[in-house]
Amino acid sequence: MARNPTRMNLINVRKSAKLAAKGHDLLKRKREALVLEFFSMLKESKSDRKRLHEMLQAAYKTTVLASTFAGDFELEQASLYAMDSSEVRVGVKNVMGVRIPEIENVQNQQKAQVLLHSSTAVSDVSYAFSGVKEMIIDTAKREQSLKRLILEIDRVKRRVNALEYILLPRLKKEGAYISFRLDEMERDMFSALKHVKKKIERQNA
Repeated sequence: MARNPTRMNLINVRKSAKLAAKGHDLLKRKREALVLEFFSMLKESKSDRKRLHEMLQAAYKTTVLASTFAGDFELEQASLYAMDSSEVRVGVKNVMGVRIPEIENVQNQQKAQVLLHSSTAVSDVSYAFSGVKEMIIDTAKREQSLKRLILEIDRVKRRVNALEYILLPRLKKEGAYISFRLDEMERDMFSALKHVKKKIERQNA
């Protein structure tokens, strides 16, 4: 609904348009920064997955060697402690207004101590899979961050489009309409005053 064609409304519309244009510019910059961050993180995520695959292959080879030298029984006994030797803590941090997950591996020293009494071969397996677990956590953290970034980029994009294609054109059109109506009213008033002036001059004559 168009506002009444008054000077105050014209000033308010122009202020709103200026504020919307500034917000549009800031959101575009934020979107560009988020896209750059996304591609940087995507590159790191691909590298993480490749590294994780290599670490898993190495850990399985270490397990085969340990099975040969220490036997399956000792491996199974050690695995019972290793499975419950650490916990994962999950938190969040704020990056450019995006809540990014923070995942941390917390070692349980008391249970991890049991593995120190195992043979070297079994300790190597434990060390290898401990590294794998750390890598899985890092990979999961980065990929969750990527998902959050995609959602935020999409949200910012929708806001940019709403400002660019809906709000700004509407304010521009509304400002033009009020300005046109004010000019029209001024012309009408000028014409009316001119007519009154001529009438007064004829009466005086």
